Amino acid sequence: MLAILTTHPIQYQVPLWQAMAREGSVPFEVWYLSDHGTKDTLDEQFGKSFAWDLNMLEGYPYRFLKVNANSNVNRFFGLRLGEPLKDLFREKQITALWIQGWQVLAYWQAVWQAHAAGIPVWVRGESNDLEQTPLLQSAIRRLALRQLFKRIQHFLYIGTANRRLYESYGIEAEQLHAAPYCVDNDRFSLQAEQYRPRRTAIRRAWNIPDDAFCILFVGKFIHKKRPWDIIAAARQPILQNLGRPLHLLFVGSGELGNKLRSECRVVFDAEPSAKSPAQSQNGHGVLPAASFPGFLNQTDISKAYVAADCMVLSSDSGETWGLVVNEALASGLPCATSDACGSTEDLIAPIDPGLPFVLGNTEDMSRALNMLANQSRSATVWQESVARFDLGASVATIASLYKSTR
Repeated sequence: MLAILTTHPIQYQVPLWQAMAREGSVPFEVWYLSDHGTKDTLDEQFGKSFAWDLNMLEGYPYRFLKVNANSNVNRFFGLRLGEPLKDLFREKQITALWIQGWQVLAYWQAVWQAHAAGIPVWVRGESNDLEQTPLLQSAIRRLALRQLFKRIQHFLYIGTANRRLYESYGIEAEQLHAAPYCVDNDRFSLQAEQYRPRRTAIRRAWNIPDDAFCILFVGKFIHKKRPWDIIAAARQPILQNLGRPLHLLFVGSGELGNKLRSECRVVFDAEPSAKSPAQSQNGHGVLPAASFPGFLNQTDISKAYVAADCMVLSSDSGETWGLVVNEALASGLPCATSDACGSTEDLIAPIDPGLPFVLGNTEDMSRALNMLANQSRSATVWQESVARFDLGASVATIASLYKSTR
């Protein structure tokens, strides 16, 4: 049996576990370190408590492991195993252990314990070679990861930059296996199809003019995602002279919410208590019109993908992938992304090399957004671009790897 160790039920991982269970060729069990996301729990970066509105514990086998007391679900690195795994390895006849990266102490514990028990280890992490880290920190990190990687037999890479990272550590080609990072493309495509007839009504509910070019941001309002760059790009002459109104749609919440509102002319706000006073102008000129629908859960997020004309991911290299890009593309929504995001060279650059923009360069972002404002590709083109980043591709890799390593 394959044991899959992960922090908690994650909305992007659960569809993969469910797809593996439906495919049925790999006996497995998911081992969780927390039930975060299955019931209302505070997410510090969103600044609110919520639970995903999908059934996160349905359709696949799982269990919750004992962890250290007083563990903080907002500080997953500190999660530690509360008991050794050797008895569970024996009871479940585990023949391989799969971990989801190396950002959690429990993962390191599990790898050492599996190695001691002679159980091969797989890893599917998000890290890539795009992130710039200080020299000393980078040297310490590489030393530690070399020790970890020595105890891992197979590396499931999610994309090109992720694969390059493993290759930089000397991982051999036969140890590398493509497991593309993905969302449930079919669900997002279907949800978009269901909401599309209501596009005009959704836009009007959020005070988005019918003729406006609407630029969408989806995510936490935190520093690594650089949402303020979108506001700066909206002030650039190339977007101010589109020949139609420009509108920003900020979906999410977080610590930068007040700052963003103060830099916009807010015409709709689902969280008015968070709104900061704003004038019609500031030192940068006229404030762009913006709507703030707040946090939208998994079944509601498609309203935003249907209402908008494009999405932009402005994040720095801390955005190791950016699965909202997968969601948007699967919904048929055009995207522009910064060159620091992990998904850019796999999902966006192949569509048009002009769509990636230089991180932090708001003039370059405005250029890419202007391209989208004037593009004529159909929704199908964007959906086809993400088709190979699909659950089925990862399930096939996992089934083949499990069969070959038994």
